[in-house]
Amino acid sequence: MSQEEKLRYSESELKEFEELITGKLEIARKELNYIKEQLSKKNDPGTDTTSISVKVLEDGADTAEKENLSQLAARQQKFITQLDNALIRIKNGTYGICIDTGKLIPKERLRAVPHTQHSIEAKLKRG
Repeated sequence: MSQEEKLRYSESELKEFEELITGKLEIARKELNYIKEQLSKKNDPGTDTTSISVKVLEDGADTAEKENLSQLAARQQKFITQLDNALIRIKNGTYGICIDTGKLIPKERLRAVPHTQHSIEAKLKRG
């Protein structure tokens, strides 16, 4: 049976994806915790009593860095949510099926982007 005729991945194939996603989730959660630690350190008021002009420059740099860390944290949280949702799709049997075409997403794409819900064809059509 070719991939075009196949409608779902087998239990063993789904197990492989579940392990891949679980590993990525573990790493992503550690990275998010690290980012949050960095953010909380940035929020600690400094006790440095340097000159005012240097302090203003540092405050500006700190603000920019906090914004970058906040954006990173938000992106990481979104990625974790997408991976969690992929695990749900594995459990309910809809994992690996393109939501636009209804066809199986090739394994190579799922290994590269395990949380995707779109085949390359569907993604290219969407722009």
